[in-house]
Amino acid sequence: MPFLTIAFPVFDPIAVAIGPFAIRWYALAYIGGIVLGWVYARSLIKNETLWGGPVPITLPQMDDFILWVTLGIILGGRTGYVLFYNLPFFVAHPAEIFELWKGGMSFHGGFLGTILAMVLFARSRKIPAWTLIDTIAPGVPVGIGLVRLANFINGELWGRPTDVPWGMAFPNAPDGGIVARHPSQLYEAGLEGLALFLLLRLLTHRYHRLATPGFVSGAFAAGYGAARIFSEFFREPDVQIGYLPGGLTEGMLLSIPVVLAGVIVMIWAARRRPAAAKTAGSA
Repeated sequence: MPFLTIAFPVFDPIAVAIGPFAIRWYALAYIGGIVLGWVYARSLIKNETLWGGPVPITLPQMDDFILWVTLGIILGGRTGYVLFYNLPFFVAHPAEIFELWKGGMSFHGGFLGTILAMVLFARSRKIPAWTLIDTIAPGVPVGIGLVRLANFINGELWGRPTDVPWGMAFPNAPDGGIVARHPSQLYEAGLEGLALFLLLRLLTHRYHRLATPGFVSGAFAAGYGAARIFSEFFREPDVQIGYLPGGLTEGMLLSIPVVLAGVIVMIWAARRRPAAAKTAGSA
């Protein structure tokens, strides 16, 4: 182990325990992300100046959507992890699919689950789907950042071996904490969480891109995908998958189409007339 290696500060993964009942930091990260994302989405709806005209979604509608998005995240995230990352194990142990407290969630699965929930909810309430997605997307990085911090607390999803001065020894790694590794969970929290939040905040509050349906959604997808691909160069691949041909990882492979889709949506949205202009033109 290099002399400057930082010992991993061992955290208790359980935040609160009352008898046999325990609440883990990982669960709190998801709960906190959903609640804070909801609060932030409400603040966007209340600020009519960001939309360049009447806001096409109401606060009660956003409140009703909380249950839908929660189910989309949990069901999509777990399904994605089972299918994309550890299918042979869960085929052999199907009962463990439902043991969510052991961890194992896929962002890409949660992303697809949330998109499906938003489309179905928008149709049921006759809300423009892109408007709903644009309203939700700016607050999602908050939840992503919290979950990455929870990954760090759990000592999981550690990085690749490194000799940088801030390299950290993770006792749960296959080497037992002998090899210094990138604290890639913190890299992802900074890029996929804080940096992406600030980027979307700039688009919504400085450039008023909520008036261009779909643009903020596309920026979120492209921004997350790019941040995830970059982070994958420092993150150790899941042991059951390893490296793919060409040095790619599963996270990279799943993120490439997300970036492409995001860029296409941004271009498509930018070429359309802003929502406010359409409203004015039809008045």
